[in-house]
Amino acid sequence: MTKTLLITGATGSIGTKLRRHFAKLDLCLRLLCLNKKRDPAVTTVDLSVYDEIWARQFEDADAVIHLAGDPYATASWASVQLNVDLTLNVLRAAQHYGSRRIVFASSNWVMAGYRFGTETLTTELPPWPTNPYGSAKLFCERAGREWAERCRISFIALRIGYCQHLEGNQPGPHMQNGIWGQQMWLSDRDLCQGVERAVYVDNVPFAVLNLMSNNLGMRWDIERTRQVIGYKPQDGYIAVSTRENDEEERLARLKREVIDRLEQLTAKW
Repeated sequence: MTKTLLITGATGSIGTKLRRHFAKLDLCLRLLCLNKKRDPAVTTVDLSVYDEIWARQFEDADAVIHLAGDPYATASWASVQLNVDLTLNVLRAAQHYGSRRIVFASSNWVMAGYRFGTETLTTELPPWPTNPYGSAKLFCERAGREWAERCRISFIALRIGYCQHLEGNQPGPHMQNGIWGQQMWLSDRDLCQGVERAVYVDNVPFAVLNLMSNNLGMRWDIERTRQVIGYKPQDGYIAVSTRENDEEERLARLKREVIDRLEQLTAKW
């Protein structure tokens, strides 16, 4: 059966990968984006400003893959404010026009504060974002839960791992954030499979799930992702330590210790 699938952020890195994947399936694709590349197959819209013209694209969509927004972890508070605004507008349009599911591109940055711990990173742990980008993603997850409960729109948030913008997305010590970054690698193939499973799975009113490849030694829990949507990662990677990685890790750990100490002192004042 042909399904109607809407993708926001359709010309971005992940949007381009998913668009290629879903174009091979029996689907009616609706593609939205700021569209700076001027792709003629993509409708140019500013989702941060609600408009009935673009909102009608959500009418009876079987699923919405919501990727639009500033994709960089270095995003400022001003930039991620727009990410929040456009996500709320997407939820509003989905509610009004009867979209049945939203698959939201959340981020591993929601849990970045656990980088130097030892616990298994399940989605049941309290969130610990360390930057505006991760905080905004967390807010959008919570907004999705509210819409799922009030409006009965299925909402699945995928905390996407390290899926590089580089052509081929090959893992290695060149990746940022040292061993931590390498161990959350997500291959293009696993990205597409995980999102496809989230689009098609039945009877999931709300879920927040980790989406990484099956990387040896990682702390990210993907067992629940397997159970909830039937995710079966095909790829995996063993992190490689280099002198540069070790130095980056040492400096990042020192920075985290300083921040934690300052927070403790501030709490006492």
